[in-house]
Amino acid sequence: MSIRNLEALLQPRSVVLIGASNRNGSLGAIIWKNLHSAGFSGPIYAVNLKNSLSGEIPTYSTVGDLPEVPDLAVICTPPDTVALLVSELGAKGVKAAIIITAGLSKSQKETILDAAKPHLLRVLGPNCLGLMTPGIGLNASFSQINPLPGNIAFVSQSGAIATALLDWSMQRGIGFSHLVSLGDCTDIDFGDLLDILGSDSSTRAIILYIESVHFARKFMSAARAAARNKPVIVLKAGRSRQGGVAAASHSGGLAGADIVFDAAIRRAGMLRVESLQDLFTAVMTLTRRSSRRNQSLTVLTNGGGAGVIAADCASRLDVNLQTLDAGIIAALDLVLPKNWSRNNPIDIIGDAPVARYTSTLDVLLKANVDSTILLIHAPTAMVRSQEIARACIEMLADSKDQVMSCWLGGDSVSAARTVFRQTGIADYSTPEEAITAFAMLQTYYRNQELLMQAPPACDLVLKRDSKLAKKIVLKAISEGRTWLSMTEVDDLLGAYGIPTPVQHSIPATTEAVLGIANRIGYPVALKVDSAAIQHKSDVGGVIVGLRNDAELTEACIHMKESLGRHVPHLQIDRFVVQAMVDRAGMLELIVGSNVDSVFGPVIVFGQGGTAVEVVADRAIGIPPLNSVLAEELISRTRISKQIHAFRGRAPVNVAAVSAVLIALSAILAEIPEIAELDINPLCANAKGVMALDARILLSPSEPGGVRHFAILPYPEELEETVSWMDEVITLRPICPGDELQHRQFLERLTPEDVRMRVFFAKKELARSELARLTQLDYAREMAFVAERTLLDGSKETLATARVAADSEDFSAEFAIVVRSDLKRKGLGRLLMDKLVKYAKEKGLKRLVGTVLRENRAMRELAMSTGFHADTSYAPEGEVVNVILPLEP
Repeated sequence: MSIRNLEALLQPRSVVLIGASNRNGSLGAIIWKNLHSAGFSGPIYAVNLKNSLSGEIPTYSTVGDLPEVPDLAVICTPPDTVALLVSELGAKGVKAAIIITAGLSKSQKETILDAAKPHLLRVLGPNCLGLMTPGIGLNASFSQINPLPGNIAFVSQSGAIATALLDWSMQRGIGFSHLVSLGDCTDIDFGDLLDILGSDSSTRAIILYIESVHFARKFMSAARAAARNKPVIVLKAGRSRQGGVAAASHSGGLAGADIVFDAAIRRAGMLRVESLQDLFTAVMTLTRRSSRRNQSLTVLTNGGGAGVIAADCASRLDVNLQTLDAGIIAALDLVLPKNWSRNNPIDIIGDAPVARYTSTLDVLLKANVDSTILLIHAPTAMVRSQEIARACIEMLADSKDQVMSCWLGGDSVSAARTVFRQTGIADYSTPEEAITAFAMLQTYYRNQELLMQAPPACDLVLKRDSKLAKKIVLKAISEGRTWLSMTEVDDLLGAYGIPTPVQHSIPATTEAVLGIANRIGYPVALKVDSAAIQHKSDVGGVIVGLRNDAELTEACIHMKESLGRHVPHLQIDRFVVQAMVDRAGMLELIVGSNVDSVFGPVIVFGQGGTAVEVVADRAIGIPPLNSVLAEELISRTRISKQIHAFRGRAPVNVAAVSAVLIALSAILAEIPEIAELDINPLCANAKGVMALDARILLSPSEPGGVRHFAILPYPEELEETVSWMDEVITLRPICPGDELQHRQFLERLTPEDVRMRVFFAKKELARSELARLTQLDYAREMAFVAERTLLDGSKETLATARVAADSEDFSAEFAIVVRSDLKRKGLGRLLMDKLVKYAKEKGLKRLVGTVLRENRAMRELAMSTGFHADTSYAPEGEVVNVILPLEP
């Protein structure tokens, strides 16, 4: 990922249009007009290789003739001219180019990249609409509309969607900080723009229109970083899976591309919407969102019908309407007519004067209930809506983040709607839109919670014998097999603590089958053991509940006859006899995985059984998983409603089901040869789980493994114990669970030490800043803690060290903070050595630190490690840069 030179793209000081024209209706003429009409204040140059523009506008014949080096070039010349132009622009020092030209071949695109890379010139497009930054009056596109300035950034893979959304937004007065059409994404893609827009101060929310993602880890890393700073809202095209080829296993067939994308968006802390209308509803809601994550909604309305509509919509979208307790009802009885609804929605009756609104709001606000208030007002002749709005705003000065509004109607409520919007309260046209917006908030906050999770790849699995599992897999691959046998599958699952019933693979003779059955005891199940048959029940290869020798003998005969009819070409040599499991009170689940073409290994969970594809009750998770992520994955299925106790049945052991999902996550991380795996059914009840049947497909190309995970797991391999001051302490990467411990660490720093670290005294660290320090994306930054265990078993942080690499993984900035009462005891040296070792292993070329000149201790530590002072940087200033080359 790289944001290098993207400032020149989004905020250029000068622009050149290559292919400028004065021919009516030509692309060059339209873009030239847009560049001049939007209000851009910097120089705009025209290059035309053949003709001059008419009038007083100077036209240059070549890039080399330009009087200065522009920041941004816009190219709309024929395809066969583009690569040479990019080369000339790069040589002249231009930092960014927008290639509007369409119809370039694959080889032409590759030639463009080859021409741009030596000069670090960034390329947007080709085949794109262009780019607009309204705040500086830049319209480097062929759009027919100049967008309004605002604080929303829109990045689209479709020029047509961009122009449609732009037209739609103009009618509603919605403005943009940036509007970018990506085109073919030859160089600049979603990941690059998410990186720079995520930290752009002029952008409050980011909208993405996505048709495809090509580099999953880059996209997820950038998306997760941006989503920690501001709302990122996604409209994704291509939900259908028409034309797809069904996979060999149940899990492969269930893991459709769109549902995988949906899981990725959720895990990245973003919000996915279904339509352009929902897109702007989400933007308005999230940019005015409350820091309060209220779990319920209280509807206050002067219209019973509007309240019923709101309640119906809430039921449909699983929005919880707050139950009014006796105290609130009693307080409302004192201010409302006797015939008020006495329930939620709170119907204050259509003749409500201003005082009835304010009195009701006062009761609800003073109740201090964890509930958002939705005010729905329908205009009446009794009182002007604007008067109600003004009175309510006065009492909502400190509670704006707890209120949403819906002013029903048009002109008669427009003034009231304006009062609320100008105050920063989200307003909606209909009750359904308001309830939908609240449901979006709930989804967004849930996704933000998932963003906090950074589980390890494997160490959450209590029982794990990865050596045995790898041995099983490598043996099968060495024999040229792609499917594991039933016995091998059971052994592999058992190596990761997933329970399987007692079973034996034996020759397909009645004598052998009876011998094993009598040894393990009836009842038993009989199954065919053949790697060539994956869905045994479809060919009569499974018979269960056999209670004695006679039934088992008859089952052998029937199974051989059935197999002979369905798969006559196969030689059946072996059967499996399996101890029957008591299924009383058990649910049939499916747990499995496959490798998505974009996001790598994914995990499937849902309702199992023979009708699994028909029922299609499933959810997708992106590994690695922990208990929080596993339980969230379970909750997204219909079968999850049966997991809880109902009709006298004990609840299913959710912890045991979660443990299987976590174990599967570890298997996918450690065994890259697994292409597909499913356990169906995984039977679960109050006592635990049992994998009754499973299959595993292998591929020697190693499509899985942690190196193909879209999200890097917690890097447990970087943990180590070291000796310090006659005790053993741990050096390890920081993780989201360290938030409280990290706050306690920071609270023990003196104000002077805080100033030395961040160059100013800070009294209190905001929750969002603390989360940013502990919720890392390990693909782009690292922080280590030095930690010791106290006598009571609790842990405390003694020191921290951070390193953040640039987008090219060339240089990284470091910082070390030691607890104030533990300085000069060797902790800084331990962490510095840890940072240097990590940076070298990551392949970085140098470490850089910015240190206050008065911070003598840190400068001495750096110099003793081999750093040197960079005298070219602020030689007389308050800070000094120290640099450590890492190349041999």
